Order: sequence, then structure tokens, then C-alpha cells
Amino acid sequence: MSTNIDFTGMSVNIAGVEFKNPVTVASGTFGSGAEYGDFVDLNKLGAVTTKGVANIPWAGNPTPRIAETYGGMMNAVGLQNPGIDVFCKRDIPFLQEYDTNIIVNVCGKSEADYVEVVERLADEKVDLLEINVSCPNVKEGGIAFGQDPKALESITRAVKAKAKQPIIMKLSPNVTDITAMAKAAEAGGADALSLINTLTGMKIDINRRQFAIANKTGGLSGPAIKPVAVRMVYQVANAVNLPIIGMGGIMNYEDAIEFMMAGATVVSVGTANFHNPYVTLEIVEGIKKFMDEHGIKDINEIIGCVK
Repeated sequence: MSTNIDFTGMSVNIAGVEFKNPVTVASGTFGSGAEYGDFVDLNKLGAVTTKGVANIPWAGNPTPRIAETYGGMMNAVGLQNPGIDVFCKRDIPFLQEYDTNIIVNVCGKSEADYVEVVERLADEKVDLLEINVSCPNVKEGGIAFGQDPKALESITRAVKAKAKQPIIMKLSPNVTDITAMAKAAEAGGADALSLINTLTGMKIDINRRQFAIANKTGGLSGPAIKPVAVRMVYQVANAVNLPIIGMGGIMNYEDAIEFMMAGATVVSVGTANFHNPYVTLEIVEGIKKFMDEHGIKDINEIIGCVK
């Protein structure tokens, strides 16, 4: 892999924020950038998407939290994070040293939790907020905000009212109709959408006669979920008028281009980072090579080109 990538023709725009190229990382798979600093020049990414941050520190779920599966992995980390105070003091200043967009992933257990974090970020130099609505809504008995269209529209509206930065609503695939959720987020005033989050799965250790993950269920990610993710991105792209960050099993530049042709403006690389810490830059370089080989002068030509 060469160290110099020509970004000519690779810029895309989400809610007025210019990305030098359409590649970011999926929340929770890249820390807040420092963990990958020895492998990836963060200046060469379109954006860094941080691990989820809440209003107070979260300890996360009991261990074991991760299990390998065919074509991917399951995790039930439980959004462990140091809380917004540490995040603003430690992580944002680190990322500001680099020439890349900063997308902060926000989580919470109630509408008030989300709003508190969004208000704290109002004066911080970050570019976009990604709202993780797969968190359990404690006031509704634990159902995720992202599984109820009315709850999703309500929290989108509440966050949008306080946010200084554009907001991206991260959609859960664990629903009957993904387009209903996308329309609810659009109705609530979302500036963009990201999808998909992980699919709920389970693994049992037959020798120990126990669940492989202490939480019993976990979020399935990796290449096994890619066909589902591509289908959902395509459906959402044709149901709403919002830019999309597409994710779910992207392992190489061909996968990334598939998501863009389905309708994603930006692609987000997650589980692949654990397998190959250099993968994001390989994907950026691969997209550029594809453009050159096919005479594509502007990457925006291929966004949603498959109808």
C-alpha cells in the first residue's frame, strides 16, 4: 500500500460537511482514533467516528463480551465508555490534531441523557453527531429507541432542537420495516442516517452448555451481515431524501463501492479493523484505483446509480 493517495474526485458532502473521501470507521471498532494511530494515518480518512459516549461513565456488560462466529463476530460490550467529561478533555483534543472530520457517537438510556450529551458537545469542535438509538430506553421497559418509530421520531426531534452540529441517526436493523424507521427519523428532523447497526444473534458453547456471551445475546457484525446491510441501505436510499452512511460487513473496496451504488454517500468500516488494522486506507486506495480504471472523475457519479 502506498503512503500517498490522490483524493481528486473523491470528496462527498453530508449535511454541508465536506469529506475528502467517503471512508470513515464504525463506532466502537476504532476507539477514538488513538488505538489505531500506529497503523492508520488519520489525516487520510474522510472522518473518524468515535466510540459511543454517554453523559456519565458506563461500565458495560459482564464478560465474556465477544465471540467469533462464521463470517463475523458477536459483541455485547454494552457501550462501555468514560463519559462525556473525560471524552471532551482527552479524546476531542487528540482528534483535532488531525485533518479529518470528527463524528461523535452519542448514547443514552433516556431522552434526557442524549440531550445532555448533545448540549455538552455544542461548543466543541466536532463536525457531526451520530445518535445511537440502539440503546435500551429505560422508561419504555428496555425496548431500543430505534425499534419504535414514534420513539425514534421523538428523540430525533429532541436532539435536533439542541444540537449545534448536524445529526446522523444510526438505525437498528432489528425491525420489521427499516424504511418506516428511516421515515420517522426524517420526520424528526435528522440531517443524515447511518445503517446498519448490528443484528441480534446468539451463540452457545455446546461443551460448556453455556452461552458464549454472558449477556446471552450480542450484536452480530462482519461480512455475514453485508447482504442484509446492502439491501437495507438501498431501501432507505429510495424511501427518504437524506444522505446515508452505509455499513455492515465492509471488508474491502469492492464492498464499499457496492454500498455506494446502493445509495450510501459515505461508507463506514467496522469489524474489518480488528482483522486488518490497515484496512481503511486500503479501501480508500482501492476506491481511487476503481475510479481510475473505470474513468470515474467524480465519486458522486456512482452514489445510488443502481435503481
